[in-house]
Amino acid sequence: MTHSVNELVNAFLLVYAGLFPIVNPIGAAPIFFGLTRDCTANERRALALQVALNSFVLLLGSLFVGSYVLEFFGLTLPIVRVAGGLVVAAAGWNVLQAGDSGDDERTGHKPVVPTDAFYPLTMPMTVGPGSIAVAITLGSQRPRAPLADVTLLAGAAVAGLIAIAATIYVCYRFAGGAIGRLGKHGTNVVVRLSAFILLCIGIEIIWSGCSALAHVAR
Repeated sequence: MTHSVNELVNAFLLVYAGLFPIVNPIGAAPIFFGLTRDCTANERRALALQVALNSFVLLLGSLFVGSYVLEFFGLTLPIVRVAGGLVVAAAGWNVLQAGDSGDDERTGHKPVVPTDAFYPLTMPMTVGPGSIAVAITLGSQRPRAPLADVTLLAGAAVAGLIAIAATIYVCYRFAGGAIGRLGKHGTNVVVRLSAFILLCIGIEIIWSGCSALAHVAR
């Protein structure tokens, strides 16, 4: 009994601890606030909830069927990293180039509205290629155990995803209160810094994918 409980706890922690640093809802909260600064408090709350739900669905699909989808289309994780890294880098660049508020004449950036919860707020800002790759990797390591044990472990993994989604909601839900205390200038600095970090993360993901591809090609 104790052994089974330990396995369930380990499965939960493996999913949560493996995805949390990659999803990084704390670090993404300033960008979320910057992109939704023109929304009302109720709209931002609804967006935070929708992003959390979207993130859960994306990670759930990546965990349980992601490896099969890649196999069906003949894709590999390095390819996913390169393509996804480009999207992440582009998202970070767009935030860096956006104006302080409203539309930006140079980039055509527009404030996010409640119908735009999926792109870019959910993907790639919250659940990017790194998160998807980790979820697919975790899902591909399925234990060889009786069906009942596998079902329990799957439930523990889903609980880990629920915990990730709840963390995303809390961080995004209260981003306005935390970041808003910095004032307009301070918020712009934090948003720009976070966007630059997001750009760097995108380039790092691209480099990781290219390195893996070069290693395979040798």
